[in-house]
Amino acid sequence: MRGVSADALRVATERTEALAESADAERLGADLFAVHGVLVGAPALRRVITDPSAPSSAKARLAESIFSGKVADSALEVVTTIAGERWSGSVDFVAATEQLGALAYVIAAEKQGQLDGLEDDLFRFGRVVAADPRLRDAITNRRVPAQPRQELVANLLEGRASTPAVQLAVQAVATSHRSFEAALEHYQVIAADRQARVLALVRSALELTEEERSRLAAALKRQYGRDVHLNVIVDPQVLGGIEVDIGDEVIDGTVAGRLDDARRRMTG
Repeated sequence: MRGVSADALRVATERTEALAESADAERLGADLFAVHGVLVGAPALRRVITDPSAPSSAKARLAESIFSGKVADSALEVVTTIAGERWSGSVDFVAATEQLGALAYVIAAEKQGQLDGLEDDLFRFGRVVAADPRLRDAITNRRVPAQPRQELVANLLEGRASTPAVQLAVQAVATSHRSFEAALEHYQVIAADRQARVLALVRSALELTEEERSRLAAALKRQYGRDVHLNVIVDPQVLGGIEVDIGDEVIDGTVAGRLDDARRRMTG
């Protein structure tokens, strides 16, 4: 987000963090995702709440009148806060409710000492889904109502992942991201940001040892100035070496990459 939306999100994030740290963070996350679902299906309400000509206090009161008694007090405070802020458009406003809901679940995992596990659980489940076309279709087929697809995800992960990770994967089913895996990655980024670190997707022909992971993470930290969380994919097609996708950059140190580069030079 940019401009006034970025400023509004910053204010709302600070409020959400304070409330999630002092209240039931999982309940806050669930309530904010419920609000997100309501807003997705209510374009007229979105337009009214994001109308730049309407007084902030009036928009906050409207949000309070709609959601009071339907969500916990902590979620109601977040919703009235974001309704009273200025947004560049309704799309940013709706996206903010999802992002803040995910942040609340991330803080719940942090309070339970499971934040690293949450990132790993979401990454692994995304890889499992991407590798199984039938499972992916069962989860992402929008001709089927969201609820049974969400129940499928919950059943698959129950007892195999932390509760916040399960809930985020369930919520990812019904979001408007370009794909289910993209939603999971978005939530991983929120978790990484919470720890002031960045995500790096690493492709390697072989599984990296703990020592190799530590050395790579340390080297990337020196280069980018932040701690780095590695998500490693074993991909025999890289032949040798590694490829690192971090932020908007791709560092290609693979044998396959060097061969492709050599072919381009020969035919160029």
